[in-house]
Amino acid sequence: MSTAESEIPAGRPRPVRELETATVRLAGDSGDGMQLVGTQLTNTSALAGNDVATLPDFPAEIRAPKGTLAGVSGFQIHFAARDVLTPGDRLDALVAMNPAALRENLRDLEPHGVLVVDEDAFDAKALKLAHYAENPLENGSLDGYQLVRAPITKLTRAAVEETGLGKKLSERCRNFFALGLVYWLYGRDPEPTRRFISNKFKNTPDVAEANQRALEAGWNFGETAESLTGSYHVPPAEMAPGRYRNITGNQGFAWGLIAAARLSGKELFYGSYPITPASDILHELSRHKQFGVRSFQAEDELAAMSSVIGAAFGGAMGVTASAGPGIALKSEAMGLAVMLELPLLVLNIQRAGPSTGMPTKTEQADLLQVMFGRSGEAPMPVLAASTPADCFDTIREAWRIATAFMTPVTVLSDAFIATSAEPWKIPDVESLSTIPVTHPDASSNGASFMPYARDERLVRPWALPGTPGLMHRVGGLEKQDITGNVSYDPENHNHMVRVRARKVENVASVIPPQAVDGPDPGDLLVLSWGGVYGACASAVARVQQSGASVALANVRHLHPMPSNMAALLSHYRRVLIPELNSGQLRMLIRSKFLIDAVGLNKTTGRPFSAVEIEESIKSLIR
Repeated sequence: MSTAESEIPAGRPRPVRELETATVRLAGDSGDGMQLVGTQLTNTSALAGNDVATLPDFPAEIRAPKGTLAGVSGFQIHFAARDVLTPGDRLDALVAMNPAALRENLRDLEPHGVLVVDEDAFDAKALKLAHYAENPLENGSLDGYQLVRAPITKLTRAAVEETGLGKKLSERCRNFFALGLVYWLYGRDPEPTRRFISNKFKNTPDVAEANQRALEAGWNFGETAESLTGSYHVPPAEMAPGRYRNITGNQGFAWGLIAAARLSGKELFYGSYPITPASDILHELSRHKQFGVRSFQAEDELAAMSSVIGAAFGGAMGVTASAGPGIALKSEAMGLAVMLELPLLVLNIQRAGPSTGMPTKTEQADLLQVMFGRSGEAPMPVLAASTPADCFDTIREAWRIATAFMTPVTVLSDAFIATSAEPWKIPDVESLSTIPVTHPDASSNGASFMPYARDERLVRPWALPGTPGLMHRVGGLEKQDITGNVSYDPENHNHMVRVRARKVENVASVIPPQAVDGPDPGDLLVLSWGGVYGACASAVARVQQSGASVALANVRHLHPMPSNMAALLSHYRRVLIPELNSGQLRMLIRSKFLIDAVGLNKTTGRPFSAVEIEESIKSLIR
């Protein structure tokens, strides 16, 4: 933290310290509303002009026992007067609503950081559930922090007493008390949240009034608490002019799908089965029927995938999404989509596995699954989004490839990207490139239509059912070259397997060369993909400032890779590949390019910090 003091605003008798950046986490029980108030802090910080990045953290169990470590829910936000690419490495402030939240999150708080606790929650039962042998508020173990012992529960009850709410409902307002205190601590304007409360609880005016009172009480506590020696101010960041709004990765996918459908003149059909962390795409798309979106919740994953194949056969933009377990169940029908050579999108929002694993935690362990996890030789292009805002662009790029090459395309995201948020500059619709789609007209001069006749890129035509003269059959049995008839001929099968593979490889001819940020050539290249991009970019920028010859290449196109990848990798003495898996991209890079890449790998369900990657970089360039 910078401690340069700025002018003290009116009504604040204590110092206001100006910071370039701050990282705050609110943590409590899964029913304490941490996600709700964390989102409000994010929106308010964005309105203040800060760049922001967030990290929601949900319990894996739907109804974990109250007060237990398994039931802790948290929301972290990094807001700054400069560009931010990660939700922050270490916390400047932590709000812990109960002992379990304190135990689970204290390790991430900087020494001397601000620690706000609801001391009313630290009773004998809660301490036992959190595995505390004694009360940490009393034994001196927290002396290394700026401890603020706030009787949040009691003060919230007192603040809302006049509304007539019962004890249980009154205590549910304490999340807004905590938010009001954080707003005071960082000089956030509470007015947008007041409007949010009024709108969200407009049908229950007594609840709205109670939350308004709790918010104000939290602010007033900050004004008067002697344990708070001052507050902080984070100035606005310099950002390109334009209209912005916060966007999560799942929203980016949903809005990108709508845009891609409109840009290609197609009706969007989205068929899926609910699964964490992909379900919010279905929720978001179902709100936008005015754009011609048709959303279908299937009875299982295979039905969802099959419905999308039917939509694509009928000429619509067919899309489905799931996480790793659901992608496994879709795999048979994904092979059918490869055999039929139909354009559609399969989104994989990765989570920690195997099986149910840790369904609310992030991982990148499905790369090999989407590359090879289908029976037979069934290649598909694979793309990966790297940030919430990048999801909007990546999905349009994926649909462009699918339609240009008549192929299903897989797009990877992960739980971190899906649920975190960042400012997104709303694009000018007129600036978005159209996605050209063509269909053959009615067959002329009596010639028979050949559904598997190919152009110079080995792409077959997208013939719509019902078009006169274009009758053809589709199915999962091997196709005869050109005619599409069923064929058991071994040489034909060998030919078709190779043709389908070459067609996918031809995608490399229309994707841009792999870009690199930093010196080329150099000592070390950091190769990132997916959600590790932000931490990699931050770490590389830090070591570049010290003069190190280190560059970053973030790979969006994982299969096929850009045509210049082999040459680019040869320009560096060492290659480092950080991944939230056991080394899947590293395996592919080593086998394809014979490069002895070094991996930085973990499977903890948590994103990399920039510090972790920075330390690995320094160990390789010493």
